[in-house]
Amino acid sequence: MNKILNEIKIIIKENISKYLPEVKTSDLEGNGEIYYMNGDNGTEFEWYVNEHLPYFMVFYNDEQNLGALKLSVYNDGGILLYIYGDKGNKFIKEIKTSIDVTKDEIFKLAVMLKYEADDCKIWDASIDTIKTDGKIIDEKIVKFKEAEEHLKPIKNKMKLFNKTACVSNKILEEGWKVGYMYREELSNETDSGWNFMAGNEDEDYTSNYNNFKILSLYEVYELDKNIWDYIDSPIGTKFIRISSNEFEIDKNNKEIYMEKR
Repeated sequence: MNKILNEIKIIIKENISKYLPEVKTSDLEGNGEIYYMNGDNGTEFEWYVNEHLPYFMVFYNDEQNLGALKLSVYNDGGILLYIYGDKGNKFIKEIKTSIDVTKDEIFKLAVMLKYEADDCKIWDASIDTIKTDGKIIDEKIVKFKEAEEHLKPIKNKMKLFNKTACVSNKILEEGWKVGYMYREELSNETDSGWNFMAGNEDEDYTSNYNNFKILSLYEVYELDKNIWDYIDSPIGTKFIRISSNEFEIDKNNKEIYMEKR
């Protein structure tokens, strides 16, 4: 097995023993098997967008099948570990540590996992079932790197998720979808510049600051995922909704399509 995966196994075993001493191996799925959770986005996406490998997880062996432990390996060798007790229902501990490896070694593991797991259609499987001892040919490395440029727009959008946005209570409290959105100059480094309205706010409504709240852009996205395609548009852009799931540049020649969530 790859030496990094061996290090991960050691870290996981030690921390389960330390922070979940009451948990027996029989209480865990596969007697404590470690699963490589590439089934959602895949290795390339997590590597180039989130800068870590897909999660490594250990699950409780019961009907709920919740996680007992979740571990992230970042591209610099950093490790972030979460431990859950009460059969996965209680957060116990967050641990930050690292493994002594080079970025190139981590990268080559990512390439290996992509070709031996993702490309072999092995999803969310035990790491013991994935072949990771082979040699990586240059052609596979080049192919893996090609994904970086393709995924860059997604990474840039996700960076915006932690920025703030101004949102009308017509959206938050009355349940309207975003009907009108515009991006203005940033007020500070945490601001996305985005303002979101339902489209039926009148002048009296918009002049009262109590009718608006500041949320993260991610929270707005959770309310209305149709904004995803537009959030990296430049400052000065204005959009109106024209259908249940589409926006277009506002040219002041169409009515806003109004719809509730």
